[in-house]
Amino acid sequence: MNGQSPMGLAAAAAAAVRPCRHRLLSSATTSAAATSTTATPLFPRCPHPHASPTGPATNATPIPGSVPPADPRAAVSGNLPFFDRVLFPDTFPLETPPAKEDDTAEAAAQFDEEAAPAAPVREESDTEREAWRLLRRAVVSYCGEQVGTVAAEDPECTETLNYDQVFIRDFVPSALAFLMRGETEIVRNFLLHTLQLQSWEKTVDCYSPGQGLMPASFKIRTVPLDDNNEGFEEVLDPDFGESAIGRVAPVDSGLWWIILLRAYCKITGDYALQERVDVQTGIKLILSLCLTDGFDMFPTLLVTDGSCMIDRRMGIHGHPLEIQALFYSALRCSRQMLVMNDGSKNLIRAINNRLSALSFHIREYYWVDMKKINEIYRYKTEEYSHDATNKFNIYPEQIPSWLVDWIPEKGGYLIGNLQPAHMDFRFFSLGNLWAIASSLTTPKQAEGILSLIEEKWDDLVANMPLKICYPAMEDDEWRIITGSDPKNTPWSYHNGGSWPTLLWQFTLACIKMGRPEMARRAIAVAEERLSDDKWPEYYDTRSGRFIGKQSRSYQTWTIAGFLTSKMLLENPELASILTCDEDLELLEGCACCLSKRSRCSRRMIKSKVVG
Repeated sequence: MNGQSPMGLAAAAAAAVRPCRHRLLSSATTSAAATSTTATPLFPRCPHPHASPTGPATNATPIPGSVPPADPRAAVSGNLPFFDRVLFPDTFPLETPPAKEDDTAEAAAQFDEEAAPAAPVREESDTEREAWRLLRRAVVSYCGEQVGTVAAEDPECTETLNYDQVFIRDFVPSALAFLMRGETEIVRNFLLHTLQLQSWEKTVDCYSPGQGLMPASFKIRTVPLDDNNEGFEEVLDPDFGESAIGRVAPVDSGLWWIILLRAYCKITGDYALQERVDVQTGIKLILSLCLTDGFDMFPTLLVTDGSCMIDRRMGIHGHPLEIQALFYSALRCSRQMLVMNDGSKNLIRAINNRLSALSFHIREYYWVDMKKINEIYRYKTEEYSHDATNKFNIYPEQIPSWLVDWIPEKGGYLIGNLQPAHMDFRFFSLGNLWAIASSLTTPKQAEGILSLIEEKWDDLVANMPLKICYPAMEDDEWRIITGSDPKNTPWSYHNGGSWPTLLWQFTLACIKMGRPEMARRAIAVAEERLSDDKWPEYYDTRSGRFIGKQSRSYQTWTIAGFLTSKMLLENPELASILTCDEDLELLEGCACCLSKRSRCSRRMIKSKVVG
């Protein structure tokens, strides 16, 4: 890769592996063990498994250099640090060495106890067993290999829409559940197949978006090999947003893919996967798309409405917190996974610069608590100077009336959006939770967010965790901002609905901040209803009492989110495959030192973190 640009690599790879636009090539895992070369093996054509004389493959050939799948709980048993066991699996034995002959009987007994397989902490509940059965029912295979889970598998629903597709963001909790269960092959297959989709041509009305764009979803189709219909093959049919409602590109798909790749490599030790040429190229293409220079003056990503989990018009265009938190996390993950060479030095430097600017921007300008809101309330406007306090010319009249009485004395949160003369004061759960997990917030801010959730439990959790945003837009605000969207009516769907899939991200944030009791409380609330309610996609009403009026039953990421939450609580060490620790060096890399400006509040932010 030295001296060759990511675009050049992608063009060469696409030309080599794609004979036509509507045919995806199968994984090379079955041929990897046969020969070892320096080049990344290409993906051969895959016949339809029903037409194959040998039938679907039952056992995938191990990848050279990879670690065989094992129970990940074994990696955190014993006294050795979790990171040592996960990062250097060949260095540390999973069992205690044999006792010496002169050891005492007590030491021998202790060795026998440690060397024996760890007994399960508890037996799975009926709800968990049902969840696993439903999750496995949602698994789909491509050419004999499991490659993902469909969005929903509702046998009572005849209108599938796009719920029979594999969505990148939806599969993440499913992937985590499988990884923590020791079933890693499905996640590896998913990562490689979606990577191949990245290089496909994407066109909407004769315009093609950037090459690093990952699809929102894909569907497995069976097509005839010729006009006589004598043979068939399976192909993956991706959707890059050209079929989505509103025709919006999925900005978050590539970010989730990077986050999942890091989690897979950390829990399996299969670091050979992230070092492959095609995987390194895929990471670079995603980052090149995100780090492209534009007209924006802010380090945050500028996106349109509907480009993330909230995929309908909800007034989040601009710089929504959810995208910024995932962007920051993907940058942190990429910095760990990129191979350092002459071709990546400039990219890694750009990542560090962006991380530094982004963390400062979010911590300084998105954070609100009682003190900050009172400060905004007294803002002077129309300031023109480098030392202006009201840098974004926010008018105090923008502070909504509900916030004045809602914000607690202790705690705070990151607002949903920030643009010139506009602050979106709504509380968005996913963005705040992932900001905690990725250390986009300071430790004090992270504590403040959880304190606010605890204080406002009846508003944000109530009868079903967790509100996707709070509060809902109503009346004229709903009509103007959503365009009178009949699906996003007040306290429904994206407009203040309760989404059980957010439970696993809430659990992750609680574990990171040492507050597992909050996660247990939320899981207990969800476990009382999910099975009886047939695992719905979302809940309606202010307190989440009703099943969503258009909610699908047996929604896969509801099922997987519940299982992932339970498994994270049982094995909290595994949370580290997703979280990032505070990096104080990021606060040193300020571009202001290169200019003549003497004042910079970055040092003040660092002092708050250290203090």
